[in-house]
Amino acid sequence: MSQSRAPLRTGIAALGAAAFIAAFAVAPAGAATAATPTACGNLSAPSLTKVQACIASIDPAIHLKALQKIADENDGNRAATTSGYDSSVSYVAGVLEKAGWKVSYDEFDFFVSPPPTLQQTSPTAADYDSLESAGTGYGSVTGDVVAVDTALALPRDPVTSGCEAEDFAAFPEGAIALVQRGTCSFRQKALNAEAAGAVGVIIFNQGNTPDREPLFSGTLLGTPDDAPLTIPVVTTSFADGVALSAGTTATLTIEPPVNKPQVNVIAELPGKNPGNVVMAGAHLDSVAEGAGINDNGSGTAALLSAAQAFGKVTPQNTLRFAWWGAEEAGLVGSTSYVDGLAPEEIEKIALYLNFDMIASPNFVYTVYDADESSFEAPVEIPEGSEAIESLFASYFTALRLPYDDSEFNGRSDYEAFINNGIPSGGLFTGAEEVKTPQQAALWGGTAGASLDPNYHTALDTLANYSKKALYVNTGAMATALLTYAYSTESVNGVAGKKLPIPLPKPAPPAGTFVSGGGMSVPHTSNEF
Repeated sequence: MSQSRAPLRTGIAALGAAAFIAAFAVAPAGAATAATPTACGNLSAPSLTKVQACIASIDPAIHLKALQKIADENDGNRAATTSGYDSSVSYVAGVLEKAGWKVSYDEFDFFVSPPPTLQQTSPTAADYDSLESAGTGYGSVTGDVVAVDTALALPRDPVTSGCEAEDFAAFPEGAIALVQRGTCSFRQKALNAEAAGAVGVIIFNQGNTPDREPLFSGTLLGTPDDAPLTIPVVTTSFADGVALSAGTTATLTIEPPVNKPQVNVIAELPGKNPGNVVMAGAHLDSVAEGAGINDNGSGTAALLSAAQAFGKVTPQNTLRFAWWGAEEAGLVGSTSYVDGLAPEEIEKIALYLNFDMIASPNFVYTVYDADESSFEAPVEIPEGSEAIESLFASYFTALRLPYDDSEFNGRSDYEAFINNGIPSGGLFTGAEEVKTPQQAALWGGTAGASLDPNYHTALDTLANYSKKALYVNTGAMATALLTYAYSTESVNGVAGKKLPIPLPKPAPPAGTFVSGGGMSVPHTSNEF
């Protein structure tokens, strides 16, 4: 499918597409170290040439290498509560301080449960890997493991195990319920088991396809109003579920969480208007499985490079950048930060830009769909967010690059901001969604493969990002940040100084996603 294009304005046409792309979307040729971006210090009287030079000096790949090195030296990951996260915090803060930013650490409570244990006690002793489900109860229980309407023979689809109260009609009170993933939510299965008198619940993977066989994680909290269960609930692999179904007795233990405070890194560059703050953020933590180079080293590195480049700029509006902690555990750091702001401080934030997974190896370019032209949002989108979407769309249009909409669903660190009425927007290049032939025709890559084949795995390393997507999106990020550093009038009506970036009227999105689906970052799941 071809995408219609709006005509470029005279300024762009005169500049030439090749020169524009070279200035805004290509890796800088001369950047060699993390300290080199210096071309933005002369923007007190900005010109197009100066802005081009500023953006072209930004090289995020340097920071990706540093984050990979940190993971390599710290058990292969940078997850919250680990030495890898602590080292990531130190690295980011050190680069920011050297670049001239005022750096602070925003501490927040982070409650962590010790790993659950799942031990078979008879007929033979065995230990099984398991994961705690968000919203579980706590305690140590022992009982007979009773399988509930499971389907162990192929095709194992559909599976309705535990979905109906009737499934537990003969369930012996005081036993541990063994239910199989499929058809209904994890919460529904666990609530039915709890109501039937189960003392604990084991949810094992469905086993109908290879990707639904391993150990997996999930949540019992479908909405913010859902109450936790009162009994312990864990997930395990299909194979371990099969083993436990053979007339076993087991002990299931989940200890209550312990507070291990974490920090967000906050950096501020004072502007002439301290009452109009432009915020941008990227989560700094990885999942425990790997180094997190695309998720979210990409957003972390791009924003860090922009901070280096802008360090000598005196903006009209105050710039505040954040590297969030414990995002992978449920947006904990960003939520805590916003919840801790006084109302007058929230009022000062003109807008928030979010950069989470912007260099997926099998990428598509997407912009958060604030005007809901492709997807009806399940959240309330603050007024002014449409202007942010339009600016990003104009950037891709100027480069003659197709882009698409990403569902504005509140499933990344912008959630707390939009919940407080702060206009927001951002970029995203895809997670586990499968690329369609139409998308491959527009953006290249491999149809039938995930946009990030190594999403949330140990293979999210330096081999797992697109350099092209990284630099194109870094250019988009820098263009938006510079624009709003000088004026947020299009978003919140606060006038400033217009930055001379001649962007065209945005072309429409490519429309490659089926309505009702969309793209998201599913950091928590109550899936079937």
